[in-house]
Amino acid sequence: MTGNFQIIKRLFNDYTKTFLGKIMISVFFSLIVASATSSIAWLLDPAIKKIFVEKDQTLILLIPGLIIIAFAAKGISLYVARVIMIGVAEDVRKNIQTDMLKSLINADTSLIDNKHTGKFLSNLTYDTGLITNLVSSAILNVTKDSFTLIGLLTVMFYQNWKLALISIVMIPLATLAAKSLGKRIGKVSTEAQVHSGELSAYLIEIFKNHKLIKIFQKENYELNRSNKFLDALKEKMKKINIVFNRASPIMECLTGIMIAILIFLSGKLIIAGELNINNFFSFLAAMMLAYQPVRSLATLHVTVNLGLSAAKRILPIIDIKNEIKERKDSKNLILKNCEIKFSNCSFKYDKSENLTLKNLNLNISGGKMTALVGHSGAGKSSILNLIPRFFDCESGDITIDDQSIYSAKIHDLRANISIVSQDTALFDDTVKNNILYSNLNATEKEIKEAAEKSFADEFIQKLPNKYDTIIGENGIRLSGGEKQRLSIARAMLKKTPIILLDEATSSLDAETESKIQDAINLLTKNKTTIVIAHRLSTILNSNKIFVIDKGELSAEGTHEQLIKISSIYKNFYEKQIRRN
Repeated sequence: MTGNFQIIKRLFNDYTKTFLGKIMISVFFSLIVASATSSIAWLLDPAIKKIFVEKDQTLILLIPGLIIIAFAAKGISLYVARVIMIGVAEDVRKNIQTDMLKSLINADTSLIDNKHTGKFLSNLTYDTGLITNLVSSAILNVTKDSFTLIGLLTVMFYQNWKLALISIVMIPLATLAAKSLGKRIGKVSTEAQVHSGELSAYLIEIFKNHKLIKIFQKENYELNRSNKFLDALKEKMKKINIVFNRASPIMECLTGIMIAILIFLSGKLIIAGELNINNFFSFLAAMMLAYQPVRSLATLHVTVNLGLSAAKRILPIIDIKNEIKERKDSKNLILKNCEIKFSNCSFKYDKSENLTLKNLNLNISGGKMTALVGHSGAGKSSILNLIPRFFDCESGDITIDDQSIYSAKIHDLRANISIVSQDTALFDDTVKNNILYSNLNATEKEIKEAAEKSFADEFIQKLPNKYDTIIGENGIRLSGGEKQRLSIARAMLKKTPIILLDEATSSLDAETESKIQDAINLLTKNKTTIVIAHRLSTILNSNKIFVIDKGELSAEGTHEQLIKISSIYKNFYEKQIRRN
């Protein structure tokens, strides 16, 4: 209970409190709804007594007119209250989604790499929807239905206090029934969210690997797979709706029993002369009108449980704590030569894993090209990832011009580094905006120059809308070489003194590779460049080559030196160069 209270308090303080003014306006209209509903039940007393019993013609138009006004006031006020709360709920949803995205965008690379994409999508859509219902339904229903119930109970007690006391018994019975259903539905909702996340992740895979599905003719196979995900989600959603609707027969049975009891007792009271027929019908109307708010308040526990379960899944995402932290006394880097040193650097991706890098010592010359060579899994990419602090060393230090990167401001550190990798990251946007992403203040002239230097301009000019062409999700409408050239153009526009190249020319044909290499040469001229190359032909002229083996420095030197001293490098060379 304490945990739920803290969650509700958090949701109120962080997301709902801002809209307290609008909520109070909604409460005001809820009071009108309650008053109008109560007046409808109360007006039946004089209507029956004066019109039907006493045959008073003076009220034959007045009372029906007042009933029409009461219903109209109820309908309009309810509409306004709901519109206001819908607006509040959607603002709350947007603010929660904003905080989620802010947290995810700012999260450490390690946190994102280890999470399920589909789960995050489900959190962002499915769970925020449940919280929206909690805000809009819970707040409105609590105020509207509570006030309405109080008003109708007042009418009931006014007509006959004995019958009113008996009717009140229905309220705790309905609440207890709904409470037990709420606990069950909260559990099932969590299970449904898991399956929703799995389905979202599967859809991402389908879109990403659509060509693969076609070429291997696995349409039927994937349909069968999709049915498994859909069936699992269907069963959980079915359970939620079944459990949710269990409240209806319970409430109907309770209402039927109460009406039967009240008719029986009312008959006894009328026969005894303690109750008039007009009082009975007014009381009965009030009780029947009270059915809806009682049912709503009783089932509110279900909505609250769903919302709280969703909040328990969302708030930890918003509260993600990054391990990559900036020191309070951090400073901007003062760069001269951009010489990078690894000093006894050890690193592993997970606490339970073995070390990926072991006491690594590297001295990377400033303003020149340094290459990393080694077998897959040797730790080459890890070295690159450590420099911009995507990850941090377990021990040891990394310096740039004798300044520890851990004492530098993270924003300033990354502002001086550009990355071009084999997995080119592009957005479903225009060519221009993809290049501009590295430097939003760049001019049209600078964008054009970057494209020309990267040899991207030649294919851009052939596109339907040139620089304003939408390239599709992750540049799907472009070839591998075209994507790479855009990536290089983006790096050029950033104009950083440090360049990291992670197998930027792998998987390209010889002609395209030649163009990309020319672009890279322009990009890296007089820059501190660290390159991981699958093809040794691209790094033969590097100032220095480091051979990395099992997370350790195996050998270092120029191409000529390594041919003589490193069996690993020599083996690479013989397999690639001499065979060609």
